[in-house]
Amino acid sequence: MVAIRKVGKYEVGRTIGEGTFAKVKFAQNTETGESVAMKILDRSTIIKHKMVDQIKREISIMKLVRHPYVVRLHEVLASRTKIYIILEFITGGELFDKIVHHGRLSEAEARRYFQQLIDGVDYCHSKGVYHRDLKPENLLLDSQGNLKISDFGLSALPEQGASLLRTTCGTPNYVAPEVLSHKGYDGAIADVWSCGVILYVLMAGYLPFDELDLTTLYSKIDRAEFSCPSWFPVGAKSLIHRILDPKPETRITVEQIRNDEWFKKGYVPIKPVEYEDVNLDDVNAVFDDPEEQRADEQHGNEEMSPLILNAFDLIILSQGLNLAALFDRGQDSLKHQTRFVSKKPATVVLSSMEVVAQSMGFKTHIRNFKMRVEGLSADKAGHFSVILEVFEIAPTFLMVDIQRAAGDAAEYLKFYKNFCSNLEDIIWKPSTESSKSRMTKSKSKRR
Repeated sequence: MVAIRKVGKYEVGRTIGEGTFAKVKFAQNTETGESVAMKILDRSTIIKHKMVDQIKREISIMKLVRHPYVVRLHEVLASRTKIYIILEFITGGELFDKIVHHGRLSEAEARRYFQQLIDGVDYCHSKGVYHRDLKPENLLLDSQGNLKISDFGLSALPEQGASLLRTTCGTPNYVAPEVLSHKGYDGAIADVWSCGVILYVLMAGYLPFDELDLTTLYSKIDRAEFSCPSWFPVGAKSLIHRILDPKPETRITVEQIRNDEWFKKGYVPIKPVEYEDVNLDDVNAVFDDPEEQRADEQHGNEEMSPLILNAFDLIILSQGLNLAALFDRGQDSLKHQTRFVSKKPATVVLSSMEVVAQSMGFKTHIRNFKMRVEGLSADKAGHFSVILEVFEIAPTFLMVDIQRAAGDAAEYLKFYKNFCSNLEDIIWKPSTESSKSRMTKSKSKRR
């Protein structure tokens, strides 16, 4: 019988996603039967990134924010090592998946989502919360097909950490030029730019700024060098060009967007729910308990590291570590191997894989020591996606496990071969291979 894990009054179930600094699990309120999403943050990670004050402030504001187009934060709980954020559970999936599976949306549907996005973003801005990572992956759909902005504020980094946006939040394609320049920026104005990129993607089915080479990509974003496809209505083209203004000081504001003729068509502003009596006692208890704070500070200087595999894990994965070669001399045994070992630091392995994947034409999304690689399949007719995860198998050895998430198996094996051929400088070769080479050389000398 499997034991049911409980956190307070919540029964915790399966993992349903991973955020910038957390895992998200499905949970159920045992008192009401309500389904919720439980976001689990690691205290030591928050302390390490000096994000305690930032996270506390934004969780507090998020708890007070009550808007139909923003995922609701119900309450906050904590243990000595974890913080549990209880959120509204949304069943309709990501807007990103809708675009991937169905392509571009109709003008009316794109406008409706954009209107909802602007309503939600503007309300949160009025409360002092700035997202800084707006993209279709962070926009959920409820059972009625309405937009729900997720992780609003919780994924934002401290101002001095703006340069971390590139590595912690994945693709820079939606990020405003002033954010990429690392010169400091206004969160509200930067969010408006991201909303403009999202509108373009909804209507086009692809990104306005999309280059394999990051230097070229940044340059095009900096100059707002893009063009609208022929099927864009004149009004939408005009609005997008006013939003994607590379100069923050002249970029259109949310108020001006609301007064735009194309935007106003069919627009019915939604009223936030009436003010509820919400207190912050749970938030203050989570962050202000001095005893818990001291306990966490003991771990505050620990470096984040990959998950460590135990002996049992290694036995299961032994074939992927080439140990099978000790028993099986056949060439077929390595045909489907999709793991490799490295002696390089985890950060070097991750950055190397990211550069290689992008050079092959794929988008990358990094969450801690997991990387998602995705793009169109070779025939451009489907979606291709791969998940890579870095594990520690010994103090000086890392293993990278690569799994196909979407796409054809043959295409996946071709990807794996090309991917690894460009990573030879970080892939460790077992000493048996080098010793065989030395033996071959010594035999040829004796002859």
